[in-house]
Amino acid sequence: MSEKRELCLSGKGVTKVFGYGSKKTVAVDNVDFEFFAGDLISIVGESGSGKTTLIKMLLGLTSVTDGDIFFMGQKRDIRSRSKKKEYWKGIQAIFQDPFSSYNIFSKIDTVLLDCIHMRGGRLLPKAQKIEMMREACSFVNLKFDEMTNKYPFELSGGQMQRLMIARIFLLKPKILLADEPTSMIDACSRATILDFLLKLRDEVGMTIIFITHDMGLAYYVSDTVYIMEKGKFVEFGSANDVVLNPKADYTVQLLNDVPKIHDPWEFSRNRREESGPD
Repeated sequence: MSEKRELCLSGKGVTKVFGYGSKKTVAVDNVDFEFFAGDLISIVGESGSGKTTLIKMLLGLTSVTDGDIFFMGQKRDIRSRSKKKEYWKGIQAIFQDPFSSYNIFSKIDTVLLDCIHMRGGRLLPKAQKIEMMREACSFVNLKFDEMTNKYPFELSGGQMQRLMIARIFLLKPKILLADEPTSMIDACSRATILDFLLKLRDEVGMTIIFITHDMGLAYYVSDTVYIMEKGKFVEFGSANDVVLNPKADYTVQLLNDVPKIHDPWEFSRNRREESGPD
């Protein structure tokens, strides 16, 4: 008999409405979801589909207009600052723009020390804190001795994203929300970041939720895929089911937008007839 899977984050009728009356915009429209511990989930949709708004609600950065969010089987309560800080011990995020993810006045040492303190390590000996920071940097192939006393903006985009993962390594949340974490870095760094995130999932056992417009990425990394269109989930299931046997027209559209290396390129639709008018 298979072991029962642990439900770590779920929602019922989650809705977000911006504005009122004729200017009202429904960004997330009555969605239900269930994310299980240790899974890698992708939420896929084009810009404006509502996926980033949903992530901000899951993080508690944006209020929920209607519906309920449940964390580790309990209805989420983040009404006070202390409860929100406690919630953030269990759920963290990496965003697509590494340059806006840091306080420009905080050195790298402070960024990492804040993570240790958040996990209750404020009273640890200084030598132990340094060793923890060194281990976190080593996990993402950064050398702490080369990072110390520097500011994040002195690093490359890829290094900054790796530093974000080092933060997550120290915090060890139950859930990591990764909002297009590789979209603003080069292809080589992109593959490296994905490898580190998968390694983090395997070693720490956390649940990772990718937010992406890239169906190829979703298929490559995910256990479960949710397809989001105009604020609604139009399809969800295992990566194989959704990608190999799509049911929603929007899913088919997203799949058709994935570049296919072996298909012949069709130029004729963009070529003018030689005899046609200018």
